Amino acid sequence: MDAILERYFPERRVFLRSDTDTRFIRLRPATQLIAFSGAAAIVAWAIITTSILLMDSIGAGNFREQAKRDQRTYENRLNSLSHERDKRAEEAIAAQERFSSALSQISVMQSELLASEIRRRELETGIEVIQTTLRRTMTERETAREESVALALALEEDGASDGTASGNSSSDDTLNFLTAALQDAAQQRDDTIANAQDALIHADEMAHQIRLMQDQNEQIFSQLEDAMTISVKPLDKMFRDAGLSTDSLIETVRRGHSGQGGPLTPLSFSTRGEAPSPDAERANRILGEMDRLNLYRIAAQKAPFSIPVKNAFRYTSGYGMRWGRMHQGTDFAAAHGTPIYSTADGVVIHAGWLSGYGRLVKIQHEFGIETRYAHMSKIRVEVGQRVSRGQQIGDMGNSGRSTGTHLHYEIRVGGKPVNPMIYIKAANNVF
Repeated sequence: MDAILERYFPERRVFLRSDTDTRFIRLRPATQLIAFSGAAAIVAWAIITTSILLMDSIGAGNFREQAKRDQRTYENRLNSLSHERDKRAEEAIAAQERFSSALSQISVMQSELLASEIRRRELETGIEVIQTTLRRTMTERETAREESVALALALEEDGASDGTASGNSSSDDTLNFLTAALQDAAQQRDDTIANAQDALIHADEMAHQIRLMQDQNEQIFSQLEDAMTISVKPLDKMFRDAGLSTDSLIETVRRGHSGQGGPLTPLSFSTRGEAPSPDAERANRILGEMDRLNLYRIAAQKAPFSIPVKNAFRYTSGYGMRWGRMHQGTDFAAAHGTPIYSTADGVVIHAGWLSGYGRLVKIQHEFGIETRYAHMSKIRVEVGQRVSRGQQIGDMGNSGRSTGTHLHYEIRVGGKPVNPMIYIKAANNVF
């Protein structure tokens, strides 16, 4: 081994000289090989570690730049969503105004429809009276004509049997009586004919008015049906998109309002035991849709379809898994003290501090729905208080387990959390 290594690492001596003595250290080829290998290993290790540090630094810089770019993209997306939300809010307000205007027009049309129905019945009754009078007049005319013919025959027979009429005073009296009776019968006949003609003219005029009224009713019915279609279908879709059964929802609202459907009480047309006419059936269908619309309006006030923050905000976290745990609500970030509003009518069942929620408000709504508003800086309601949709219940804060000022908003149905955005997105098509 030494002979082989001698060619590359010849033996060397290191002399150590002092004032009194000289010594040396012999460096054999194997010793030199070990020293060289150790130095080479140290240099290689230094090169590798330096390379790793440089690559890690470069990679970390790229990662930070990518994180900054992602953050800027995320912020731009949030800003665009905020602008889009404000735009949708304006459109919702405009749609609500159009909805209110349509309801006002429907109410006016309903009044006109009822007035036209009453007028139509009055005209039908008048036509029946005129027709009855006309039949009675025609009968009296025929009777008078028969009496006049009989009187004329009797007069001719009396004239033929009495040749000396100038000497008989009783015959003159009879003649005068018959002449007066014939004149009265002729006058009654003329009056009856004139009345019959007037009745026919008046009947034609009333029939024309009825046709005009039927055309007007057809237009009113068509407008009402179109208005009901436009108004009811979006509400029905909104409740179905939110996962609510429309049949059970309407039944619940109807029970709570004594079957009247709320502020606009639906009317119905009585047929007095007869089979309903097509117009009556059509009117009853429209009134049924109006009742359904009123029930939907009441249900929309009682279900949390509104948004809890009306000021500008950032949508910072959604419903779902987050950091390995289930995030059961939606987070809205805004300035400290931003007003927080109830999203539906209900009763406050909790208003105070609760563990990680911080200052928390719970509101119980109809249909087994509960909403929660967490991390508030100030609570403005009390337990047992009844609140309305859009009423301020507190201010946004940073209480409890929170990394910054925001609102944690939850919706629970039957005690189980659901995604609040389901309700908010479902209402965007209507309000």
